[in-house]
Amino acid sequence: MTASETWCLRQGQTLQYRHWDGEYVLYNDLSGDTHLLGDAAIELLLALKAGPASRQALAAVLEAQFEIDPLELDLETGELLRHLQHLYFIEPLVDTGVELPAC
Repeated sequence: MTASETWCLRQGQTLQYRHWDGEYVLYNDLSGDTHLLGDAAIELLLALKAGPASRQALAAVLEAQFEIDPLELDLETGELLRHLQHLYFIEPLVDTGVELPAC
């Protein structure tokens, strides 16, 4: 993963969630599964709900919302992105040299 990677929500995700005591139960529209996620994961998903964003921009979202050691910020951002991708909430946009479709 690189700082310039651009990420977006997978098409069809509406981010239906409920919040209790710092944790979120999030429904996956594509799989029908529910997942228990923390504040940082939800912040990234809500940022992506507004539109595609680079890994660097998403790291800035985390840095603004949480006290994360600057040395750990890139690692934490990458781990969250990989986890959310594994759960089929997000996907990277691939730059093929042509205009990218909206997520």
